[in-house]
Amino acid sequence: MIRTSIKLSLLAAVVTAFISSTAFASGAHSGGHHADSSVIGQAGNAAKVTRTIQVDMSDNMRFTPASIKVKQGETIKLVVKNSGKIKHEMVLGTEQDLKDHYELMKKNPEMEHEDPNMVTVQAGKTAEMIWQFTKAGTVHFACLQPGHYDAGMKGALLVSAKAKADKGTNSHSAHQH
Repeated sequence: MIRTSIKLSLLAAVVTAFISSTAFASGAHSGGHHADSSVIGQAGNAAKVTRTIQVDMSDNMRFTPASIKVKQGETIKLVVKNSGKIKHEMVLGTEQDLKDHYELMKKNPEMEHEDPNMVTVQAGKTAEMIWQFTKAGTVHFACLQPGHYDAGMKGALLVSAKAKADKGTNSHSAHQH
């Protein structure tokens, strides 16, 4: 009876966490450990995808590629394949958010993700994530399944700043001195 009560309490806590948080992209997720996710961008619109990038997750606890270059403002479709025999996931976030979420995952290893910035992919399956990178900088990604992050299953999206608009003949380089 006590064991059933503990399971029900845990289930209630997880359900409450998901209900109280609509998504990582909208702020708090399971206790508010995620900061403002607008730092890493926003859920993308499929009609505005400019590029598709294939990402492989394997049981050697690596993403291929582990480093991806994108441009600020670009909307990318990430096609995430799990070529391994165990469950993996790809979660986008700041390095601190990923570390915080990983600690939560170690306590709740069966937690599944359905937020725009994360996909859980069963062995042999593929999932898609569409994300718009609104700010220049580094967006980290990782597999937060217990043990995977510690084993080095992480990577980075390097978001280059938008080029400044050319000011034409008004620019200083056009002056004749």
